[in-house]
This record gives sequence, structure tokens and C-alpha cells, in this order.
Amino acid sequence: MSTDLNPPRPAVAVRTATADPRPVAEPAPAPPRAPGTEAAPAPLPVTPAGPVDRAPGAERAPDPARGPGVLRRLAGLLLSGAVKSVAILALLLLWELAPRFELVDPTFLPPFSEVLDAWYGLLQNGQLADNTVASLTRSLSGFGLAVVIGVPLGLLIGWYRPVANLLSPLLELFRNTAALALLPVFVLILGIGETSKISIVLYACLWPILLNTISAVRSVDPTLIRLARSLDLSAPRLFQKVILPASVPVIFTGVRLAGAVSILVLVAAEMVGAKAGLGYLINASQYNFAIPQMYAGIVTISVIGLVFNQLLVALERRFTAWRAPLVG
Repeated sequence: MSTDLNPPRPAVAVRTATADPRPVAEPAPAPPRAPGTEAAPAPLPVTPAGPVDRAPGAERAPDPARGPGVLRRLAGLLLSGAVKSVAILALLLLWELAPRFELVDPTFLPPFSEVLDAWYGLLQNGQLADNTVASLTRSLSGFGLAVVIGVPLGLLIGWYRPVANLLSPLLELFRNTAALALLPVFVLILGIGETSKISIVLYACLWPILLNTISAVRSVDPTLIRLARSLDLSAPRLFQKVILPASVPVIFTGVRLAGAVSILVLVAAEMVGAKAGLGYLINASQYNFAIPQMYAGIVTISVIGLVFNQLLVALERRFTAWRAPLVG
């Protein structure tokens, strides 16, 4: 029996004349694998955000690092606010309990609840609003004028040495003179009207703003100035791009100090010859022995000062948003 050594070949499809004459690209053969190894998995499709490991049309799984981060920040803010409020709440609790347990004379220090009742009564009869508006008008007028005068003058003195040499003796003379010591002088020269009160607030607020502005300009990093000059910046551009932005944080420190001074000095000024204002309300309540109303005026001044300071802090953050946040 004979054996056929050539096995039959499989039938091959013959391309007809009507088929596409272009060559068909065949897939490249896979490289040979070593014995005992497994095939590598196919790479995941890559998007601009990274590899995608989900089927098309499936929803993106929530990022586990995003939600807890927001919750941690929110919890941190709440905890920080609670910690800052503990001392105030403890003070108010002590204020309420000390007179009731007769640790202090309730005649001269009534409980905080009675002060709140007196504050609400002043609010209802309109006295609190009228006196608050009068005080805020004087305080903000003097404070605004101090900012308008103090910041440009401080920049001028800090940047130009001849101007600093000319005005330094006057600055040293008046900076050591207390504003309240000059109150009789302002009253004698300007009278007991609004002009004297706004002027004393202006004088008191001017020095923190002026001195901090001068210090801010003189304490700019010299390396920044040398780098700017190496770029052939003109003096006005150097002042605009380097000196002024670097001085803003220290300038705002003086502005915040001036905001507190504007209220404190005004209250003292309103106790002399004023017919309206929170200082007048406190002084009149003392003379009439209306102790709860007196403390209501004091609490109002404290709240106004706190709100004013927070507004200045928010404004400072707005103008110094370019600074890198502190770590820790």
C-alpha cells in the first residue's frame, strides 16, 4: 500500500476581479512568549485625565479623596469657630452668674441678661440707632481721611530719602504726643461741633497708617529690587510692580490698628461736649445712674469694633491673595 507524503492543502479563497484591489493590512504577529509566561493584559485607553478602567457609558465612580477632604475642611472651620467662641461664652456666663450669686455688687455690674434687656429697649425707642449712626459717621469720616492722607504720604516718605530727611523731625515730635492730650486744643481751635471730633479721629488714626506704610516701603526685600532693576524697569514701574505689592500686608496692619483707634478715641471725644453718639450715651447713662444702659452702650461699641476689624481682615485677604498660604 502506498502512502501519500504530501497532505492536502486547505482551500484558499481566490480574490475575484470585483474585489477591492488595495492590499489588506494583516495584523502583526504577536512576539513569541517564553514558556511558562502569561500574556500581558491589554493597555487601558488613556484620556487627558488618565487611564479609564470602566466600560463606555458607565458613570464615573466617586473620588474617595474628594468628599472627606471637603468634610475635613468644614469640620476644621467649625472647630476653629467653636474654639474662638469658648472664651467669649465663658466671659458672658461669668458675667451672668457673678452678680446673681452676689460675687459682685449687682447694682454696679448687673447680669448680662439685664444688659440685653436694656439694649433691646434702647433699640426699640430709637436711641441706640441714632447714637450709633452719629458715632459711625464721625469715626468713618476721620478714618477714611487718615487712609487717604497717610498711605500716599507714607509711600512718599518711605521711597524718597530727601522727603524723609525733611519730615522726620516733625514725625518724631508728633508721634509721641497722645491724641487725647490734644483734645482740648482741638476743641478750643475748632469748637465742640463735628469738625473737632472728626479731626481728633483723623489725627489719632493717621500715625499707625503713616508709620506702618513708611516701614513697609523700607523693609521690601532688596533682592526683589535688584532683580527688578536688572530687568531695566523704570522707577514708576518698579514702584508699581514691586514696592507697592510687597508693602500691602504691612500697610493693612496699620490700617487695622487705625480702625480700632478710630472708635476708642471717638468715644472719649464724644464724652466732651457731644449731644449724640455712643460716647454721649455712655456718659449720660452714668450720670443718670442707668447702669444697664451704660453697659449696653459699651457692648455695642465692642461689637462694632469686632465687625469693623473682620471687614478689614477680609479686605486685606482680598488685596493680598497673591501671598502663599502659611503651612500648618
